[in-house]
Amino acid sequence: MIQDRTTHQQQDAAPTTLLIACGIGLCVFTGTLLLQTEPPAELYAEPSVEYGRLLVRDTARHMGPAHEVPSMRFTGTSMDCASCHLDTGTRPGTLSLLQAAQRYPRFSGRDGGEGDLRDRINGCMTRSMNGQELDRESVQIRSIEMYIRQLNAQYAVMGETRRIPDEPPAFSEPDRAADVSAGKLVFEANCVACHGVNGEGLLASTDRSEGYLFPPLWGPDSFNNGAGMTRILTAARFIKARMPLGKPDLTNDEAFDVAAYMNSHERPQRHNLEVDYPDLKNKPVDSPYPPYADEFPVKQHRIGPFEPIRNFYRNLE
Repeated sequence: MIQDRTTHQQQDAAPTTLLIACGIGLCVFTGTLLLQTEPPAELYAEPSVEYGRLLVRDTARHMGPAHEVPSMRFTGTSMDCASCHLDTGTRPGTLSLLQAAQRYPRFSGRDGGEGDLRDRINGCMTRSMNGQELDRESVQIRSIEMYIRQLNAQYAVMGETRRIPDEPPAFSEPDRAADVSAGKLVFEANCVACHGVNGEGLLASTDRSEGYLFPPLWGPDSFNNGAGMTRILTAARFIKARMPLGKPDLTNDEAFDVAAYMNSHERPQRHNLEVDYPDLKNKPVDSPYPPYADEFPVKQHRIGPFEPIRNFYRNLE
């Protein structure tokens, strides 16, 4: 949820900067974000690890909706992949990309079949990035794939201590429905400074192609309603592990409630969600959109409690 631009930032000054700017974690506001220049994406005619890294880190700049070349406008949001995959996916732990390559190919209940890494990348493109699929043989998708595979090779040679996530204890689901009103209070106390009163995020500059310093959590430029982050348990796990940035200290209840509050707002709508999960029994209990293979209301699938839903499916086995 927090934009990653580590190569544009002064690492040693980051803790002080966020404590001053937000009072809750590590935010980085340095001039190098805007002053450092890079080769234009058009120079990358062949796939490369470096181009893949740039596409993950600075997605909006290289293939966002404000790109000066219309044919390069692949995403529908000015967020970056690194908004969720922190440190361009290199940080161990929640939503790290270090081990992503070794998880594919694998079965996807959402798609109803086996998918490879390129399929997964395109899933993010059309949902989390609210955009369009990349051609499977394009320079862009091949470069992102190369970068992720390089991260897996990097992980293989990392020492054990470097593989340990710097995160609080993992999220534990409360045995209740989430409280959206309580989540609003958590948001106002911990999230507004970076993500804005209306969840609109903070743009890096007046040029939207520069993307966000802190991404929007809802609204027209956020992830769409088919993205994994619209699932309250997925969002709560990420929030508990990573937020507030640099000082992730929310309780299980706070993470649960603020995830519900975030997902209670309007966002871009993805078409044809009803075709997801051909076998509805594979649909996650917190999937926020119907149809379901059960008769629990949509609201319960969105905010819980989830154990009664799980018990229903256990009894089908």
